[in-house]
Amino acid sequence: MGKKFLRNAGIAAAALSAAAVPVAGQGPQLAMLDQLDSGRWVLRMREPGTPSEALCVGSGRRLIQLRHPDASCDKVVVQDSPSEVTVQYTCRGRGYGRTHIRKETNRLVQIDSQGIANGLPFEFNAEARRVGDCGA
Repeated sequence: MGKKFLRNAGIAAAALSAAAVPVAGQGPQLAMLDQLDSGRWVLRMREPGTPSEALCVGSGRRLIQLRHPDASCDKVVVQDSPSEVTVQYTCRGRGYGRTHIRKETNRLVQIDSQGIANGLPFEFNAEARRVGDCGA
């Protein structure tokens, strides 16, 4: 084990560190959410009997924290691709969540989210669709 193990561990740590450095020319983080159309969106929950929710979306990033809408939270991007994002977030004293958003079009996304809000667990799967302008 000895020196060979330590050398291999050092190589692995260096490789992981290099992988975490952004690649030059890479687009901004969560760019897919920035491409979503702003306006009035309706969330249709997949659980039977759960009412739809309407909300005004200025930025697709708003869809990350649907159960912590006004909280300032620390976020960690778990997955970030042109069609899907997964974000974990922690809102000190208010709870946490993990949200996965899959884009079908700039006006239609699928959302899976779970976590703790106001001391209670939440979990939902929904289709979110842009239906018009805010205030309309």
